[in-house]
Amino acid sequence: MRIDVSAETGTTFRVVVTDEDGSSTHLVTVMPSDVDRYAPGSTPEELLEAAFAFLLAREPKESILPRFELPVIERYFPEFATVMGGGA
Repeated sequence: MRIDVSAETGTTFRVVVTDEDGSSTHLVTVMPSDVDRYAPGSTPEELLEAAFAFLLAREPKESILPRFELPVIERYFPEFATVMGGGA
């Protein structure tokens, strides 16, 4: 499985997840405060790679929302902040 992250505009990033069954594309908004909270010292791209690895360990790529703001992950997976290292 491959996770490719690229900057779109401003705080929006395109994440393409590719596996043997094809690919899915997601637009994710990551604010500087999200990086500070979930992965201090990381880039938004690094945070998104880790966040998508987290998501893909729990659901198929087709179940991931096509467009969302990063903190939305916590609504579905309350342990997200802890796993990412940003505490609760």
